[in-house]
Amino acid sequence: MARPFVKMNGAGNDFVVVNALETPFKPTADQARAIADRKTGEGCDQLIALEPSETADAFMRVWNADGGTVETCGNALRCVGWILMESTGKDEVSIDTLGGSTTARRAPHGRITVDMGPPRLAWDQIPLDEAMDTRGIELQVGPIDDPVLHTPGAVSMGNPHVVFFMDHAPNDGFVRGAGSLIEHHPRFPEGVNVGFAHVIAPDHIRLRVWERGAGLTKACGTGACAALVAAARRGLAGRAATVEVDGGDLDIVWDEASGHVFMTGPVEVERTGTLAI
Repeated sequence: MARPFVKMNGAGNDFVVVNALETPFKPTADQARAIADRKTGEGCDQLIALEPSETADAFMRVWNADGGTVETCGNALRCVGWILMESTGKDEVSIDTLGGSTTARRAPHGRITVDMGPPRLAWDQIPLDEAMDTRGIELQVGPIDDPVLHTPGAVSMGNPHVVFFMDHAPNDGFVRGAGSLIEHHPRFPEGVNVGFAHVIAPDHIRLRVWERGAGLTKACGTGACAALVAAARRGLAGRAATVEVDGGDLDIVWDEASGHVFMTGPVEVERTGTLAI
């Protein structure tokens, strides 16, 4: 059957979004990969389905470009939040995911703010393969006596992240090489998203991300949240910063009163179409 979809992006991180609120949408891994393929399919970083929820306005299911399902996606939450608010007339909506529940609300200038919840900072919440201080975990890339990368911070924002701090933003080749190496490192039983952060100022972080199952993307919302939290825990940044990703800027606040992380950023509708599935 033909399934309508909306192609959207949040700061360049792009999605094919399918309405499954009334008619179930259950693609196989092969079908999800085919849809995400940029040469022969619709092309996207993630495939998203909006499903019914008993406790929220909708449930958001996420498939990465490799066909695997993942817990959540921050930029997709903004896009889904916008869709739900446009369709219901609300200014705030609730969204369930495999990574937990959240809310999205309208922000000035057409942007959307998502409550990403509290970061999970214990080693077994990320998870890691053994107990250690997640402010700087035991992991390095390169020679033991002169590693290229070492001691990243580890944070879960409903999905696992490590954040390496560098004195510059690395090029595409470095991100692909190091990111693909670390994504499936035995330190991370469920795999990991890999961030490379350059703290330009306490309120300005430049970030590039290798996403688990998706590769190098123009933006990663949960990655931006993880970078701010990891930097703040190390004393490199404050609790609020603009995180500059390849596709634009995301404003991240780690609220001290609630302990929650709030992400504000843009949404864009690119086009509509149908899937033969």
